[in-house]
Amino acid sequence: MKRLRVLSIVATVGLSTFLIAVDNSVVYVALPRIGRELALSDAALKWVAAAYPLALASFLLIAGQFTDTVGRRRTLLTGVAFFTVASVLCALSSTGASLLGSRALQGVGAAFVLPASLAITSHDLPPRVRTAAFGAMTAAMASALAFGPVVSGVVTQRLGWQWLFALSVPLGLFAFAVGAVVLPRAAHGARGARPRTPAAMPLHLNALACVSVAAFAYVLIQGPGHGFTETSVLFCAVAAGCGFLALYCVRKPGRSPALAVLLRRRAFTGGLVTQLLWGLGVTGVYFYTSQFLQNGLRLSPTEAGLAFTPVVCALFATVPFVGALARRFGDARIAASGLFLVAVGLLLVAVGSTSGRLAGLLPGLASVGTGSALALPLTTRAMRASPDHLSGFAAGLFSATREVSGVFGIVIVGALVTFVQDARLAGGATAGQSLSAGYRAGLCLAAVLVGAGVPVARWSLRGPRTAPARTAFRPWRPR
Repeated sequence: MKRLRVLSIVATVGLSTFLIAVDNSVVYVALPRIGRELALSDAALKWVAAAYPLALASFLLIAGQFTDTVGRRRTLLTGVAFFTVASVLCALSSTGASLLGSRALQGVGAAFVLPASLAITSHDLPPRVRTAAFGAMTAAMASALAFGPVVSGVVTQRLGWQWLFALSVPLGLFAFAVGAVVLPRAAHGARGARPRTPAAMPLHLNALACVSVAAFAYVLIQGPGHGFTETSVLFCAVAAGCGFLALYCVRKPGRSPALAVLLRRRAFTGGLVTQLLWGLGVTGVYFYTSQFLQNGLRLSPTEAGLAFTPVVCALFATVPFVGALARRFGDARIAASGLFLVAVGLLLVAVGSTSGRLAGLLPGLASVGTGSALALPLTTRAMRASPDHLSGFAAGLFSATREVSGVFGIVIVGALVTFVQDARLAGGATAGQSLSAGYRAGLCLAAVLVGAGVPVARWSLRGPRTAPARTAFRPWRPR
């Protein structure tokens, strides 16, 4: 019975993680059709893609503190319920504004799921199961990233883009029902014990950081189309600058002891930096690869979605060997090799895109999948480095970094794509040639960003593992 409960907890966490990850990736392939049916501009489409990760990142730190104070079980169930309701609203959206708002609400729900899932995996499972559970979570998120475009292409072409969100509803209800039964009820380590959690970040500073990031994202998304001197863009640029300056000025030594505790741990700091670089590169490429496949190579949504299958095939073929490879060669070498393979894969996709055929992209996509699997030790070591009473805040900060980098990856890579595309058009190139040139430039920038994480991974993961000694011999009891 204990084994069945452990497996049920892993399944609940994995399904919840899969839900919030797949909802992020399914939109990319559907964007061209959403834009046509709702008459959205290119900037509006970027907002549809960015609203979800931006809202998710904005609320992650609050959700992490909520996890540590209210409890991991309650936080996860709240997030799943909120996400499911927001999915219904997305499916019923008939205008761009309603879809944008519903996507943002989904992001809020997902923000409560992520830190609670990571914290439950880190501290509510027996030690011998944790590594496998982290692998299952990573596999769920990676398979969502890979299967999302495939499902999106088929569903969008056959049923309509609204069904992409409707399909999340029964899965969300199932995850909530199972989680309500099997998740441990205690919020913290020992029964009845609630360790005093250091103040991670005051609520008003958290809100100021969220507003500043959103204003900066508005500048990067709206600026290229409306001009950086347009009133609203200029206003948001000033607001973002003032917000970041205020955050820097109020920063004092010891003001955020929880953050200081985490950043002193090399594995956690290195994990944050590599997540930032990975998100800046890979997320933007996913967004523009879907556009290139449909608008450049003239593939249908189904064909464009199936083009991502090499990513998931390579990932699932590699994941079972990551643990053995890490034990043989060390976490640092394996994680750094993974990031290097992702960067090489992006360059291979850039070279393959010159052929004008889908087959040219497949080797690079397979390399991206293999490298993403090998980078798994970055996540596991970073989360092991966090203390039990800061597990929620650590998970929230880690996930927030990934989501914010994804938002800015879309706009930063997109800025280069648009610049090169416009320059080629001005030089007399055709629309197809300019699109291909901009796409290749974006891939090269993404490869540089991900490649910069290779030395960071070697630095952060060198030395012994951070897991405490002999935890495997401690008896585990459901909390």
